[in-house]
Amino acid sequence: MKTTTKKLLTKGLIKENPVFVLMLGLCSVLAVSVSVINALGMTLAFTFVTVLSELTISLLRKWIPKSLRIPIFIVVIASFVTILQFLLQAYLPSLNKALGIFIPLIVVNCIIIGRIESFASKKPVLESVLDGLGISLGYGFAIVFIAIIREILGNGTILGYALFGSSFEPALMFILPPGAFLVIGVEIGIINHLSKKRSRKEVAE
Repeated sequence: MKTTTKKLLTKGLIKENPVFVLMLGLCSVLAVSVSVINALGMTLAFTFVTVLSELTISLLRKWIPKSLRIPIFIVVIASFVTILQFLLQAYLPSLNKALGIFIPLIVVNCIIIGRIESFASKKPVLESVLDGLGISLGYGFAIVFIAIIREILGNGTILGYALFGSSFEPALMFILPPGAFLVIGVEIGIINHLSKKRSRKEVAE
């Protein structure tokens, strides 16, 4: 059980990372990762919806007709996104404003729909919750890692705090769309290189 739990919680970090490996959910990652604060906020929002959606679908999986599964999945996800948006509007209005349209767009995030279809609709509740947490950790790792690089290079700050003196000239390109594509492309290339190197090492051993 411990091995299964560890595997479910860690698989999303590198091996099945939804952003760097599976190349899913890139729209929100590229748009929101202009700052670490926004990236952390998006990670929490994504985790809230993913875990609760997988939990709900796993509980209901035996009663969901196959012909209606996708509409039901979307209704469940949309319900939790609505709850999330009300909570953000009430308690974190600045974060809600910063994330903007990307909160309601979680409803059609292919990562969440994919995990529900391939995992939660077929597995027990505990495993589904762990899967949701593992995938959310991977998503959070990716978006925060990208945001750290973009905020430092594009603003010279981290979490809003200045890192350099007044003489520092930020490369504004990194907080613009081209910078997002450049950063994520380089990071995907590095991860693919390390993965291939690791695979060759395992084969050799």
